[in-house]
Parts: sequence; C-alpha cells; structure tokens
Amino acid sequence: MEAYLLAIAITALVYVLLTLGLNFQYGFTGLINFGYVGFFALGAYATAICTARQGWPAWTGFAIGIVVPALLAWPIGRVALRLRDDYLAIVTLGFSEIVRLVIVSEKQFTNGNQGIAGVPKLFAGWTGPAGADVALAVVLVAACAGVVWLMRAIVRSPYGRLIQAIRDDETALLALGKNPARFKTQVLMLGAAIAGLAGSFYAHYIGFVTPEQFVPIVTFQVWMAMIMGGVGRLRGAVVGAFLLLAVLEGSRVARDVLPGISEVAMSSARLGVIGLALILFIRFRPQGLLGIKRD
Repeated sequence: MEAYLLAIAITALVYVLLTLGLNFQYGFTGLINFGYVGFFALGAYATAICTARQGWPAWTGFAIGIVVPALLAWPIGRVALRLRDDYLAIVTLGFSEIVRLVIVSEKQFTNGNQGIAGVPKLFAGWTGPAGADVALAVVLVAACAGVVWLMRAIVRSPYGRLIQAIRDDETALLALGKNPARFKTQVLMLGAAIAGLAGSFYAHYIGFVTPEQFVPIVTFQVWMAMIMGGVGRLRGAVVGAFLLLAVLEGSRVARDVLPGISEVAMSSARLGVIGLALILFIRFRPQGLLGIKRD
C-alpha cells in the first residue's frame, strides 16, 4: 500500500510541474497551448537518449531535457505569436503531433514504437528501489517548490505585471510601445522548459519511454488540473494536479468495488467522469477551487 501511494505521489508531483508550466503560459499570460504534451515528450526522450543510449550522467540528461523543449518553443513563438491566439492553439496542437510522428519514425534515435528502455533510476545506486523512490519524491517536492518560488518571483516583478497585462489587454500594451510577441515567446520557452523538466523526472521514474505515453489526452488532463485548481493561481496548480490524480486513481478503485465492469469500460467511464467534472467546474466554479471569483 505504501508503494502504491508513493507511486501516486510521484506521478502527481510530475503533473504539478506540468500544470505550473501551463499555468504560467495560459493563466498568467493568456497563451493557449494545446500541444503541451509535445514539450513533455521532448524532455523525456532527450533524457532517455542521453542516459540510456549514450550512457551520459543523469545531470546531463536533465540539462538537455530542459534546453531542447525551450529551444524548439522559440520558433513556434516567433511564428505563431504574431498572429491571433487561436492560431497558437492550432500550431501547438500540430507541433505535438509532429513530435510524436518524429519519435515513431526516427527509429535510429528513438527506437520507434518500441521506445527506449533502461533509463537509469535516480538514486538506485545509493539505496534499494523503495528508498530510491522516496528520494525521487523528495527531489520532486524540492523541484516543485523551486518552480513555484521562481514563478512567484516572476509574477510579482515588473516583468510579471507586464505579461499579465498581455493577458488582460494586449492592445493597450501595444499602445504603450511594448512588443508582446517577444515577451510571449519568452513565456512559451520557460513553460516548455518546465515541461521538459517534468519529462526528465518521468523518464527516470518509469525507466522507459514510448510514444503511447505522450498522447494528446495528457495535455487535456493538465488543462483539467489547471482549471480545477484555479487558472492563474500557483497553489491552484498544485491542488488541481493532486485532485486530478485522485479522480483518475479513484476510478481504478471503483472497478474493484463495482462488479462486472471491464477495464475497457472503466477506462471510458474514467474519461466521462473527467469530462463531467470539467463541465461542472466551468458551470459552477469557473475560477477553480482556489481561484478568485470575478464579476
């Protein structure tokens, strides 16, 4: 039971990182990113290639897993952010599918649909498997706290007030002589770097990566966590991620309680429960659990 709860906690902390990055892009800057899982996949695969296939140390994999998504976010921002926000949503969605197709087709680097196995578990050489997971959870907590601290410092700075002005009234910002496209590109890159960090942790925890782990529904789940917790609220991102995992894992427990329900049927019901929860939040609590209600 302790191992199961620890696994849920580690997965939830990975989703906390993802939700924080998406919240920085959309909650504070108003950037609609429907391809967030693509940056998550880039971080995971970059780390897996560096550590499992090249034999490089873990810190190198983490560094490359953060830098690669950030660098690839730059051209997307330069092209799409000069257009309307809905174009960014379309471009990022297409980008995530391109990333997945490249992962499948470039077998000499990614091993195609079979994925990359043998990603070393962090701290495995220091202690046993259980102790390694505990140490990983502690490091993940520290990483989440560091990202929250960084984002809080940014949001409270003049730069943070500027990006929130982009979200609230970009036309007024243009009238003041500012260039929103440049700042939005920077925000997109930072959010992508956070997703890459989450992907690096995920690869080291699971031990292997495959294209099936990075499907569009992951982006939908991160959006769901952000909406449930509260858009534009740092604490909301943390609460929303854990609430999402509670809903997902609660449906697994329900299958053991309710007889005669197959795993396929429960998987479909799980999606239905998440969709219903999203509708109810938008209808009755659009600001999320910790959001500020606006008239």
